Amino acid sequence: MNLKKFSLAMLAIAATTNVTQAKSVLINNATIYTASEQGILEHANVLIDQGKIVAINSQTTNADEVIDAKGKILTPGLIAAMNQLGLVEVSAVSSSRDASDKKAKITFDPSLAFNPMSTLIPYARKGGITRSIVAPAGGESIFKGQSFVVDLSGKFDSVLQPNNGVVAAIGAERKGSRAIAIQKLFNTFEDAEKKQAKAKLKAKDKKAKAGSKAEAKRDEKIINAILAGDKPLFVYADRATDILALIKLKQRFKLNLVILDAGDAELVSKQLVAAKVPVIIDPMRDLPGSFDSLHVSLKTAANLIKAGVKVGFYNQDTHNIYQLRFNAGNAVANGVSKSAALAAVTSNIADIFHMNSGKIAKGQAADLVLWSADPFELSSRVEKMWIAGEEYSTDSRQDALRNRYLKKSQLPVAYNK
Repeated sequence: MNLKKFSLAMLAIAATTNVTQAKSVLINNATIYTASEQGILEHANVLIDQGKIVAINSQTTNADEVIDAKGKILTPGLIAAMNQLGLVEVSAVSSSRDASDKKAKITFDPSLAFNPMSTLIPYARKGGITRSIVAPAGGESIFKGQSFVVDLSGKFDSVLQPNNGVVAAIGAERKGSRAIAIQKLFNTFEDAEKKQAKAKLKAKDKKAKAGSKAEAKRDEKIINAILAGDKPLFVYADRATDILALIKLKQRFKLNLVILDAGDAELVSKQLVAAKVPVIIDPMRDLPGSFDSLHVSLKTAANLIKAGVKVGFYNQDTHNIYQLRFNAGNAVANGVSKSAALAAVTSNIADIFHMNSGKIAKGQAADLVLWSADPFELSSRVEKMWIAGEEYSTDSRQDALRNRYLKKSQLPVAYNK
């Protein structure tokens, strides 16, 4: 057998092995919080196979594994957003930080440094989180780089969507004026638009030489993708006037815009709804962090949702995104319905970032969490978790340390292994 035939044979064996290892799972007798228009389904079942949800309330009993949920709550896996998971291990150790660089600009691709073996990933799974949108911290440019989507499987191929959006920031400056950043945003897209128009005119010119078209630079390609609507633009902004400027930017260039932080968004909620601009906020912000966010409160999330704004929640504390569900629970305590709070950490985030997850519906990725009780309650915990149909443990480094130091030994505690 020659090398080519041998390689093809090995690929065929590998493909067969993967199919064989893929296990179908039927979760019976669950209270399913679908995070979709179906709402809550009592005494329902979900059939998952090949990493996807293939049926809800299926009549089949044929599955490789059947699990009795005993009426407990089954939700989509929670989605963390705009953190540095896998890019930062110990904040105080500079050599373990890869989320930023002084020279970082719009072309910065931090997914190249993502570490799926980070000890923070299993800890995040304990909070019911199955996916994360990881964001760059950037550098001196207003464009901080490009975000990317990962699952929390801990596998080396867990980056699902590299370069899925561009992150920027405007607002108060310690030196200089915020106007420069806003102006630069407008100028960047206007210049790109003019260059595209000139290129089209040249293309129509019959006298134009074949092959004379210059290839766009890397940063130009990214800007063009934003103008075409192929890449969303995520912008950190708090002050109401900055948010209004971003709405004008969206309308002028027809951008797919998402506003992050949005401290004073409540003041311009009507404009956000009219422009169909979603926001992603931390529902725990209750005090002004600067003069840009004087109107933020624990009621902000409820008031934005009531006004009709599409809202997602995030917890930017990379070392504690485990608490995302508790942040959502606090939003419930301050006027957000449970269904809206769940959507803010599942389906809304999935919609904003164009992911095939965040809902329990046929065809969606089988990212699921079975809870001991209400997921927004402090005392509840994850009983089982599936990522792309595969069950994962929630054991973390913290659990291993607890077990190590609770183990009885004749040796002093420090010598326990």
